[in-house]
Amino acid sequence: MSLIDEIMDFNQKFVDAEEYEQFFTDKYPEKNLAIVSCMDARILDLLPRALGLKNGDAKVIRNAGALVTHPWGSVMRSLLVAVFEMHVHEIMVIGHYDCGMQELHVPDMLDRMRARGVSDERLEILENAGVDFHKWLTDFDSVEDAIMHSVNMIRKHPLMPSEIKVHGLVIHPITGKLNIVVNGNKI
Repeated sequence: MSLIDEIMDFNQKFVDAEEYEQFFTDKYPEKNLAIVSCMDARILDLLPRALGLKNGDAKVIRNAGALVTHPWGSVMRSLLVAVFEMHVHEIMVIGHYDCGMQELHVPDMLDRMRARGVSDERLEILENAGVDFHKWLTDFDSVEDAIMHSVNMIRKHPLMPSEIKVHGLVIHPITGKLNIVVNGNKI
């Protein structure tokens, strides 16, 4: 059985058993909170449990490294929608230790792209069109510095209201222990 068939089979049983009822909520986050976090599979369930959150408490945006890399990218757009349309008053940027983005080496990734069929010609066309792979595939040396950068990009965004509290944290991907990098209440 393929993965999609396995998922669809499970989903049918989930719906038939009405297991969705335990997750019912509306579209507005109960805690008026938005979270930008990493897509790392180790923190999928760990992060909300470590924060004491249940379904419906927060808007969660996940990407590689919990990075806000562009003021007009999809992460900032999502945060602005959360603030202006979904009643969000606080934002948490939560990275994690042992993040794969710390180990990302762009030349190696480009080699893996080539090995999977992406031609040098296609990469060159993109570079000539203005794609700087070293900037676009942003890595970082320090998760704390990366979190601080993202917090500052959110706080200083020209459309972000000044009263929105923006916090930065790092979670341990095994224990769930949180460390505060930026306490938005003290800024």
